[in-house]
Amino acid sequence: MKALILNSGMGRRMGDLTSKYPKCMTKISEEETILSRQLKLLHQCGISDIVITTGFFDEVLVKYCGSLDLSLKYTFVKNPIYDKTNYIYSIYTAREYLYDDILLLHGDLVFELCVLQDLLKQHNSCMAVSSTVPLSPKDFKAVIKDGLIQKIGVEFFSDAVAAQPLYKIYRQDWEVWLDRIIIYCENGQVQCYAEDAFNEISHRCLIYPMDFMDHLCAEIDTPEDLLLIKAKLSYIGRDRERRRERIL
Repeated sequence: MKALILNSGMGRRMGDLTSKYPKCMTKISEEETILSRQLKLLHQCGISDIVITTGFFDEVLVKYCGSLDLSLKYTFVKNPIYDKTNYIYSIYTAREYLYDDILLLHGDLVFELCVLQDLLKQHNSCMAVSSTVPLSPKDFKAVIKDGLIQKIGVEFFSDAVAAQPLYKIYRQDWEVWLDRIIIYCENGQVQCYAEDAFNEISHRCLIYPMDFMDHLCAEIDTPEDLLLIKAKLSYIGRDRERRRERIL
């Protein structure tokens, strides 16, 4: 299984925080950035083959990954028109490296280890969703019917649950989605979400919901999101310490 981490965005909503490095290098604690946390958790779960799409500050990102001293195999693919396209085109640009089972995630996503572990345990292609997190106008929602995800987008509220861009997709399903992504991009549809392509073929690309409920799994889009995520990580860390002390 390969991990595909989408890091071609410019992170404009983060303001000055992304003036010198890509959003994925934003610090979320004294010891971690978004990306370093993602990579450490992937490594911990035995995923060592990592494809990273780049764009803004691509050289900074490549050098940073090398500095982390993790036993990972990196493939970096730059989206040459990152400032004019959405991540659907970044996937298209990296397509030759993606004919495999894929763990797909956005580069601004912060999640707990247990969420990733539960996702990897699933026997079907799946997406991380939450039945308890309130629906947000700016975030993805997944429409579920007959136990399968039918639609994914920010615009869906009816029969929908909160969803995050963390997927485990087996090759037979991924190739169906990737083929539609290729069609989109070669027809010039490069400013939409990759999920728009999925919505057309969801009856053939079978993705099941994996409910992470109240566990942390959220994107950082704004400085306000960053503050919330930092607070949640701090709470999780303190709670872990309390449980360890009780055991001792």
